[in-house]
Amino acid sequence: MRQPDTRGRGPVRYGPPAPEPGLPVLPELAAVLAAAAGRTEPEPPGGGVVLRDAAAGYWWRRGLRCHPEDLAAAPGAQPLLSALMAAHGGDILMPRPCPAWWTPQARLLGRPAYHVPTPAECGGVPDPFALLETVRRVRAEGGHPAVLLLSVADDPTATVAPPEVVREACEAAVAEGLHIISDETWRDTLHDPHDTVLVSPAEMCPDDVTVLCDLAGSLTPAGWPAAIARFPHTGRGPARRARTLDRLTALGAQVAAPVAAAAAHALGEPEPVTTRAAATAALHARVAAAAHHAVLTAGALALPPRAGRHLYADLGPLRGRLAERGVTDSMELEAYLTDRLGVPAPGGHRFGDELGALRVRLPTWPLLGATPEERTESLTAAEPLESPHVAEALDRFGSAFHELGEPR
Repeated sequence: MRQPDTRGRGPVRYGPPAPEPGLPVLPELAAVLAAAAGRTEPEPPGGGVVLRDAAAGYWWRRGLRCHPEDLAAAPGAQPLLSALMAAHGGDILMPRPCPAWWTPQARLLGRPAYHVPTPAECGGVPDPFALLETVRRVRAEGGHPAVLLLSVADDPTATVAPPEVVREACEAAVAEGLHIISDETWRDTLHDPHDTVLVSPAEMCPDDVTVLCDLAGSLTPAGWPAAIARFPHTGRGPARRARTLDRLTALGAQVAAPVAAAAAHALGEPEPVTTRAAATAALHARVAAAAHHAVLTAGALALPPRAGRHLYADLGPLRGRLAERGVTDSMELEAYLTDRLGVPAPGGHRFGDELGALRVRLPTWPLLGATPEERTESLTAAEPLESPHVAEALDRFGSAFHELGEPR
């Protein structure tokens, strides 16, 4: 029988390859957290009513009807995804590439994980025909595919899947009896929200999709772990939510009370929170576009970044130049670029890509500044690319790629 995909050589990472030193905490959120610091009662597993009510409002404003009893919260996306997958039997399917922490969650549960190629125009969502082929092959070999993970606003590729691609992939998955877990962590980080259409799979297949959102993606600091999940309120949704809560209870995975208070405030989307989120997305859009131009100028390939805080580059066209420098796979590429950029540049093997493919995820946060003060200056500048520290960082970034186009 064909073995499930176990690529991902190098040290196994159960979270993001590198923590992002984000922008300073909003004073309003810090005040809410401080005011709740004296709370002695813990949040119940799955989150208290106040947090879940705020999450319900968050999704209603995005066209996804739900109520507090349809939701669950956890201290971060990793334990929540683990609990969600544990609530389903069978094997896990996910796109290639996919977030670095997805595959390890399946391994920790002892579940086979199969990676499915994505279409040429985007990442995050499997190619529908490749998905059908993979499901049928796995079943023919004795497997039991049951869950499809996908992300419409994708990490690592920073793309947003077109609605027609999402619809075709979801219809194929549902036709084969798969339940869909849609990671929508980055949905509020669109670089051009007026010209980019993001449609949740839950809008297309409401009875067959559970939505996952890590609030650290756009609303809260990374050091305040909180994530939420929205279950279908029909069919087996309530039973799966109950099993998810059982798992969270067994893990002791409860959101800290002060963090829950701050998360509920952020989910209410008061003006300071929405203004910061929009400004942060616009800033990352500017620097990502500049980094994308530098990568293309060097002769590498990359889809235009549309969301999030990364860029996914394919250096395959530079394979000969890289071989002259002793770089022949993504592990060596990771080490090479990490050394030259001065920040972690995880190779594609960490995201389920083939080891021999010369792909790498490039973060945009190092281009914003080295200190909280510089990053705040970047956020508030009318022309952030003209800030000295941003211009210098982009120059270093461009030089690292420009030298790859030159013979050694």
